[in-house]
Amino acid sequence: MVAAVAATGVLATLAVTTASPAEAVSASRIRVDQAGYLPGEAKQAYLMTGSAVSGASFSVIDSSGATVLSGNVGSTSIGSWNSAYPDVYPVSFTGLTTPGTYRIEVSGGTTASSPSFTVKSAESLYGELVADGVTFFQTQRDGSDVIAGALNRQASHLHDASANVYAWPSFESGGSDTITNSDLRKTGGPVDVSGGWFDAGDYLKFTHTTAYGDALLFAAQRALGSAAPASLGAEAHFGETWLNKAWNQSTRTLYLQVGIGSGNSAGTFTGDHDLWRLPQKDDSDSASKDRYAAAHRPVFQAAGAGVKVSPNLAGRVSAAFALAAQVDATSDPKRAAAEYTAATSLYANARTSNPPSPLTTTQPNGYYPESTWHDDMEFGAAEIALAAKALGHDPSAYVSQGARWASDYLASDSGGDTFNLYDTSALAHADLIKAITAAGNPSGLAVTTAQLIADLKKQVKTGATKAASDIFHAGGNYAEFDVDSHTFGLIATEALYRQASNDRSYAGFATEQRDWLMGANPWGTSFMVGEGSTFPHCPQHQVANISGSTDGTGAIATGAVVNGPNGSGQFSGGLDSYQTGMVACPPGGSDHFSAYTGHGSRYVDDVRSWQSSEPAIDMTGTAILGAALQQEAAGGDATQDFSAGIAPASGTVTAGPSATTPVGTSVTSGSAQPVSFRPARRRHGGPAPRAARRHRGEHHGDYHVYRR
Repeated sequence: MVAAVAATGVLATLAVTTASPAEAVSASRIRVDQAGYLPGEAKQAYLMTGSAVSGASFSVIDSSGATVLSGNVGSTSIGSWNSAYPDVYPVSFTGLTTPGTYRIEVSGGTTASSPSFTVKSAESLYGELVADGVTFFQTQRDGSDVIAGALNRQASHLHDASANVYAWPSFESGGSDTITNSDLRKTGGPVDVSGGWFDAGDYLKFTHTTAYGDALLFAAQRALGSAAPASLGAEAHFGETWLNKAWNQSTRTLYLQVGIGSGNSAGTFTGDHDLWRLPQKDDSDSASKDRYAAAHRPVFQAAGAGVKVSPNLAGRVSAAFALAAQVDATSDPKRAAAEYTAATSLYANARTSNPPSPLTTTQPNGYYPESTWHDDMEFGAAEIALAAKALGHDPSAYVSQGARWASDYLASDSGGDTFNLYDTSALAHADLIKAITAAGNPSGLAVTTAQLIADLKKQVKTGATKAASDIFHAGGNYAEFDVDSHTFGLIATEALYRQASNDRSYAGFATEQRDWLMGANPWGTSFMVGEGSTFPHCPQHQVANISGSTDGTGAIATGAVVNGPNGSGQFSGGLDSYQTGMVACPPGGSDHFSAYTGHGSRYVDDVRSWQSSEPAIDMTGTAILGAALQQEAAGGDATQDFSAGIAPASGTVTAGPSATTPVGTSVTSGSAQPVSFRPARRRHGGPAPRAARRHRGEHHGDYHVYRR
């Protein structure tokens, strides 16, 4: 399900686009990263024109109106986007390094003005993305412990505290989520599954996506350390609290989800997607047809009590618990020990021999049709090993198991995907490398760190190769679902690879991906709500649609990452009708971005557009981790230069005795760091010893309410 919200300035920003088709086609556009740029990174904007131009120049104007940089627009078009914009020209302004707020003006052959943007520190730029992403997770809270926020969230689904368990239903063929059973069959309960996060724009709760999102929040907190906002750790622990309810250690039962998407074909009961309302309305909904959709939502198990569960679930949920244990090891060792026990108990309950086909994710599986699990088991093992080390346990058994699953991933799954909800291997590889090191680099493992680094590089290179031939340097496939999640995943993977290999050669690629996500794309919008001056105002998100506003001045679902551009064919049937209770957004239903459809891809900012405007916790979680890792990497990349002075600079000693001389150091750039000196060893000619050599590491069903 999904919803809409209007936000400040969108109609004014887009008015020229919708004034008339002729004007929209003829007006040139400048696309920039509206979230901002770092002082020392390469900076490129894009000029989209309705015809070829020559001799165009640009000026960078600061907030006082002064020109601070000028230059020539690239003289050769880098490609045609569509018939309305057959020419796109690069605008390079890397020379702009002073923090501040700016805009770009183009003149000569055509005229255009960009949205404003900033130049600021990594902590400011990426820190804002992290904090805003956490705000969206807060918006997604269910249960009694909600945060009101701008959208006035209220307690919801309190009856989940005593929910009944039901057998898996049957569904119509062809990818539908319509249930064929005349009724659901109760098998147990009551169980407490209150709290947790709504998965997307609807009110369903899934263990599969919650575990992924929660693991990423903890990984982001771990990366940022003391620089992490307090809200990040609090939200990660909120998610973990619900996962602790989903995994019952005493009965070895993992609960899979809460709620059903659609009702049954007989029309005797409805599902969550059949209603458009605020979540707090559900507790008082006494309609018989809504019995499973609202007040008394069903719970499904991943497997029977004590029965081993699908390894993708066991791996990722145990990884989330183990990451929590790592974060809490020092500050709250008692809690960390409990988290470690939860991780190891579930990991041991994985069905790795003859796993279910299809893998268990949700009901129906078509919501999230995952096909790989070796990555999730590697993920779980790597995080448990790191947690074991932090808590003083022997990590070697989990390092060995993680290496086994990593080897199986490399042999069977590598190359099929990059980091996102369906493929956790990038984070798994990076943390397995750390775990191997922490365990003392044991011999005889099924995989080497060099192999893991090589696969990280391959994943980054997959995106970089595509970006090199794309007009706007997009590394993700914007003609398929989840391009935004995959693109944030590439940003995260580049940072993980850089950390593991010390190879910075793809740092510029990561910058290009952030640029694309934040406005330097054909549509000129960021895909994260609240970032920049143009962003999604009408997401398919019920709370935002009903509690926000459609006049451009109301509350927004800050931090939500939407699905983004999608294949044009996904819109062939048009947009769905408005559901009862849905607020029309945008007013009049105008497609403000239609002039920019191109290369088989379309983006629609409309509450009815589940194809491109639904946000979800997995996509936002990937954004949070990507931003956190880039912030961490930027800190690690800071130049740390020093000068050394020795007085006296020389001395004479006879064989046997020693001499000392004071050495003074001072920082010339960066911040103070430890400095060590070692005596030089005389060496005969020949190759450097082994220790001195460095590696420079090289779908979709017919149901209308869900995005997969």
